[in-house]
Amino acid sequence: MRLGTTLTLTLSLALAAGGSTAPPGASTASAAAPACSGGTLVQTDGGPVCGIAGDGITNWLGIPYAAPPLADLRWKPPTPHPGWTAPLQATEPGSACPQLPGIRPGSTVEDCLKLNVRVPGNAGRRPLPVMVQLHGGGFRFGAPSDGTHLATSGRVVQVEMGYRLGILGFLSHRDFGPHAGNYGIQDQQAALGWVRRNIARFGGDPGNVTIFGPSAGGSSVCANLASPTARGLFHKGIAQSGEYNALRGVNTTWQPQDCAARLPSQAEAQQAGDRFAATAGCDRSADVAACLRRVPVQRLLDDAGDGLGPGKGTLAPIVDGRTLTMSPGQAFAAGRFNTVPVIHGVARDETQTPPARTPAEFADLARRQYGSHAPEVLKRYPLSRFPEPSPYLASRTMLADANSVCPALLIGRRLARHVPVYAYRFDDTNPPPLPFVDTTMPAGAFHVGELGYLFPGNAALNANQRAFQAQLAAQWTGFARTGDPTVDGTPRWTPFSSGNEAQMSLLPAGDSRMTAEISRQHNCDFWHRIPPSAG
Repeated sequence: MRLGTTLTLTLSLALAAGGSTAPPGASTASAAAPACSGGTLVQTDGGPVCGIAGDGITNWLGIPYAAPPLADLRWKPPTPHPGWTAPLQATEPGSACPQLPGIRPGSTVEDCLKLNVRVPGNAGRRPLPVMVQLHGGGFRFGAPSDGTHLATSGRVVQVEMGYRLGILGFLSHRDFGPHAGNYGIQDQQAALGWVRRNIARFGGDPGNVTIFGPSAGGSSVCANLASPTARGLFHKGIAQSGEYNALRGVNTTWQPQDCAARLPSQAEAQQAGDRFAATAGCDRSADVAACLRRVPVQRLLDDAGDGLGPGKGTLAPIVDGRTLTMSPGQAFAAGRFNTVPVIHGVARDETQTPPARTPAEFADLARRQYGSHAPEVLKRYPLSRFPEPSPYLASRTMLADANSVCPALLIGRRLARHVPVYAYRFDDTNPPPLPFVDTTMPAGAFHVGELGYLFPGNAALNANQRAFQAQLAAQWTGFARTGDPTVDGTPRWTPFSSGNEAQMSLLPAGDSRMTAEISRQHNCDFWHRIPPSAG
């Protein structure tokens, strides 16, 4: 494996010298941290790092890519790390960025702007494609997934990053200065800048970088496609389930944030910031920004909550005038975005709005979401068309069509006017389980179901699933390599265009195929006629 420039001083001598391996401002490695493996010392522009070799993979974990956003750096754009001189023992992932408990434990650690680099053991001499993972979690939760499988099976360099989330990543307030907000997106771009400067030293190709991610990670791909400040930082994008907001009704889970949503303007975000400052007890302070920067992390998280009520602040991307000059969907429609090839799709049955359990709940849900359009919606999704539990299945299908499948089709149309687009619909109804899925109900092809294949856990896969796992890894990494997901071992995937709105129906057991029936099957002509926020 080619590791690029390394230090002439051997790792054993450096560690024996007794100097700290941690950069200034970062937590020192615990005594129980695994020792570095020999031959893993690499010089980055911040300082030397050493990693740990495993079965067919070498990992460098928890490398700082920006200064810790502490104290006066809270709610400021990421700044360069001051660097370090002794080798940094990069053998444990960094902490998750601050978040309330959800499907993972909570965190109050602000020193979280760190990334992982994973290089396959069969890297060879030529630079490898680079895949940079943007994790999901509604911009409020989450941490990177272990990309070992993609790195080893697809022979790519995998990079994973933490970025600021929720109130700490996206609060806008006039006292923070012009263009306040979007710090989490700026963190992603700072990490991409680190990749451009350093990845060649790990055997990666800085001229062949693909950003990819699920859910809010898919939204992040869209945001970076639309961001003028991301120009030149990546060369391809894979947006997985980046359409999930309740665009035509009441958002009951997330603030507007997805690829098709109208994001808050700077003025709207600052009004929300004023209300949050009052909630935090800082509105009467002579220096509101300084007051907010003194509030403990846990209180900030508690005050922000889910972000859906008054006084909660902005917890997701906004149109700040610099990082984002317009909402991604608007940028795609105008052709004002970073023109790179894209894989783009959603799951057939995904919904972030809870489905109904009874006929009365179903009718009420339709009224709340679609207002005066509810009678026509109920005619298109009659309970009689669905088996039991029919209210659940009818509402799940209605919500998925309105919030995900048809918005994704619209975004695909806009993108395809300007760049190659490979569209998909994830149709597997029995993928490996994910923690947020209610397995007592027929969830169908649920939100980001492909994660159990791309980032396999401990679930045993059957023969059909193993074939599908190999296909998805080959398609994702093949696209990262060449810009075309049609590679050996996979079906032919033709580009989506105005003359051929074909999408890959992703199914196990080698049954994936192209289909052009998405619009008709999902009532997209109808949903596209209903304006956003129809409720």
